[in-house]
Amino acid sequence: MKLGASFLILVGCMALSARAERAPNVILIFADDLGPGMLGCYGQDIVTTPHIDALAADGIRFTNYYGGVYCAPSRWSLLTGVHDGRRGGWNQTRAGLPIYRDAGNISEDEYQVALKKLKASANPIAPDEVFLGQIAQQAGHTTAQFGKLDRGFLTWNERVQRFGWDFHEGYYDHQRCHGFYPPYLWRNGVQFDLPGNSDPHCGKTTEGSDNVVGVGGQTYSQNVFLEGILKFIREHNDQPFFLYHPTQLPHGPVAIPEIHPDFVDHPTLSIPEKAYASMVKMLDDHVGLIMAELKQQGLDENTIVFFCSDNGHELYYGPKPSYKKQLLPDGKPANLTDRKWRTSECGDVFDGAGGRAGLKRSGYQGGMQCPLIVRWPNRIAPGVQTDLLAAHYDFMATLADLLDVQNAAGKDGISYLPTLLSNEQPQTHDHVIVNNHFNQMGRAAIISSDGWKLIEVDRKQDRFQLYNIADDNEERHEVSAKHPEKVSQLKAALLSEIDSPRPDLNN
Repeated sequence: MKLGASFLILVGCMALSARAERAPNVILIFADDLGPGMLGCYGQDIVTTPHIDALAADGIRFTNYYGGVYCAPSRWSLLTGVHDGRRGGWNQTRAGLPIYRDAGNISEDEYQVALKKLKASANPIAPDEVFLGQIAQQAGHTTAQFGKLDRGFLTWNERVQRFGWDFHEGYYDHQRCHGFYPPYLWRNGVQFDLPGNSDPHCGKTTEGSDNVVGVGGQTYSQNVFLEGILKFIREHNDQPFFLYHPTQLPHGPVAIPEIHPDFVDHPTLSIPEKAYASMVKMLDDHVGLIMAELKQQGLDENTIVFFCSDNGHELYYGPKPSYKKQLLPDGKPANLTDRKWRTSECGDVFDGAGGRAGLKRSGYQGGMQCPLIVRWPNRIAPGVQTDLLAAHYDFMATLADLLDVQNAAGKDGISYLPTLLSNEQPQTHDHVIVNNHFNQMGRAAIISSDGWKLIEVDRKQDRFQLYNIADDNEERHEVSAKHPEKVSQLKAALLSEIDSPRPDLNN
């Protein structure tokens, strides 16, 4: 009897030891169009985000982190590990084809012909190309993706699997993601219906409308994803996993099942502003439920959680028309020197870009600077802030380092794991590249490790702007005339990277 009890104790201790020594689970929550200014830990004071703020309080918060300026290139960069100035970084498939079929605009046969043509012309995948999910697979992790499954803008089952996902659930079509009540979603290539949803446009609302609460259907897509995520965590509590959640929230047009209690009686917010704030609250609440499930399953201490956004802030409420027209509150045109368009000065009640110039699609900080928060109990010190220069394409290298596997050769990223663990960062970027095919407020940019940023305003006219973002992150003081040598240096580096070959492929 004593021997049996001792044996059981020994087995139990071995099991606990094995769990403790097991490679960490990894969760990446990838918000959509969420500017840093929308989070309490980055300065938001109207919308409270206690669960995301808790990640920062328990972990590390980055203040010099860059995504893309637009959804598809930013996701391409994250999943490939190279910057979006490389060839293919801005190649996207055509979105919306399933909507045309579902709405009866084309027949099923016409749809299949068009889909076959689209697949044939899609951004090709080289046989030797390595994607983010494959890094985790190499480490023996089960990989899963929930949410916006596209890399940009229309994908399909075989392509998602090729990216390295063992399990996936969500939207194949980016355009359908603009509504939150799809008639169906996809799970590992199998279509499944959502009860009470029948609109082929997925309940997409009209921007600026007050009719955005509780309309469009009965089953809200983000709740479906949350249910799937929690189920996946429960079913994989005894094996290492990498879970990637590219959420729709808070991308618009705004739509929410109900206004959050925090804003129901708010005296000044409009209905679209209340709905948008409720979408941010739902994102925060879902983060809290994911963290609670990790604790419930005993996985909290062995799970590293990353939270970031794809690009800078975007407006789906309030002063968006003035941004499109580049008009300031005094009715006069904005410019790119001393009168830049800013959420802090142009009527955004939330100041979602946190004082930065521009929005999504802009070459200024408001278009590309993103939040990044990382939490790992007992490994990452709590309450740390870092100004390390980092970008989406560093995540693959960091994941490989974290899971102790070899990163694919030729990638542009650098692991920031040493910084996460409060160790010396032996390798850093000389600069990061953010490409941009839009030109409303600046185009492509290069950000250097010593705090300089060069923005391409008009390449044909040789117009570039220089800012010292180490001291002037709001880009209020253009200083190219004072530092012509720095302009020449950074311009040469930027132009050499735009449309450059992929170093990780046999070009």
